[in-house]
Amino acid sequence: MIINLIPEFLAVHASSAREAAYRAYLARHWPVLEAYWHNYVLDLDSPHTGEVVARALAADRDDLRRLMASVDLERMAADGLDRAATVLELDQEVDVYLTVGVGAANAAELVVGGRGVVIVCVEHFTGQPNPDTYGLGLSPQLIPLWIAHEVAHTVRYTSATSRSELKRLVVEAGGAYDYWNTGSRATLRELLLNEGVAVHVARAAAPGFADEEYFGFTRRQYRRMRELESFLFRAVEPDLDHTGLGLRLRFLSGGMSPAARLVRGRVLPERSGYYIGARMAEPLVAERGLASAARAPAADFEAAATRQSAGRAVGA
Repeated sequence: MIINLIPEFLAVHASSAREAAYRAYLARHWPVLEAYWHNYVLDLDSPHTGEVVARALAADRDDLRRLMASVDLERMAADGLDRAATVLELDQEVDVYLTVGVGAANAAELVVGGRGVVIVCVEHFTGQPNPDTYGLGLSPQLIPLWIAHEVAHTVRYTSATSRSELKRLVVEAGGAYDYWNTGSRATLRELLLNEGVAVHVARAAAPGFADEEYFGFTRRQYRRMRELESFLFRAVEPDLDHTGLGLRLRFLSGGMSPAARLVRGRVLPERSGYYIGARMAEPLVAERGLASAARAPAADFEAAATRQSAGRAVGA
C-alpha cells in the first residue's frame, strides 16, 4: 500500500500554528512516525526534538511543491513496489510511506506490528540540493530504486520463509525492527549481507542506472571502493562473525569520524559495507536467484562463496 503523507505535511507547513499542527500530524500517524524517529533521527522525548522539528518546519519547501506538481509520486511508488514484489516473490504486505524527513536518510525500513514498512523521504528527491532541508538533490527517478532496496530488507525481516538472523531478532522484539538493537545483536556478516542483497534487488527491480547509484555513492566513491576491494575484505574478515553496534556504524553508517573508521592503519571509506556486502552476496544470488537469497541465512552465502572459490580453483 502507498501512503502519501506529503500533502498533509505541506498543510502543516502552511499552518499559522506549525508546531501544534506537526504534533497533531505525529499523533495521527504515531506508530510509524515514532518508529521512524527512534530508528533514524532521535527519540521523540529527547530534549533536542523541539529544535529538530522547528528547523524542519522553518525550511523552504518550494522545491518539494514543484516536485509534487510535476511528478506523479504515488504512481511511481506503486510501480516501484510492484516491480520489487515481482523480483522478490513478495509473500507479505508492505506499506510504502512517502513523507518528509527531518534531516535523516533518503530512505529507510521499519517493521511495525510485524508489518514491513518502507519510508521514502521525498525532500531528498527534488533534483536539486537544499541546505535548508538537507535535501540531497537526487533525481525523483531514483525513488523506485530505493523502494526496491528497502522492500528487500522487509522481506528478510518479515517473510514467513525467511531464515535470516534479522528475522529472528525482529520476532524476538515482538515484531518490531530496532536499528540500534539489531546493530548490537546481529553479526556484522548478517548486516553486510542484508545491505548487499538489497543492492542486487534494486539493480534487478530498477535497471538502467549507473553502478554507483545502487550504493548511494558518487562515481568517485564507487571507483575508490573497487580500488580498495582487497583491503576492504582483509579489513572486515576478522569481525564478520562478531556483534556490536560499533561495527555496524563503522561499515554501514555515514557521518562517522575517520578515527571511528580506522582499521589496520587505514581509514575505511564511508559506508564501505554496502560494497562489501554486495560482493559477498553475489555467489548465492547467482546460484539461487534474488527471492531465495533475500530469505537465506548467512551460512548459505558463506557456503556458496566457498563453492565458487573451489570451482575457480578446479578451473585453474
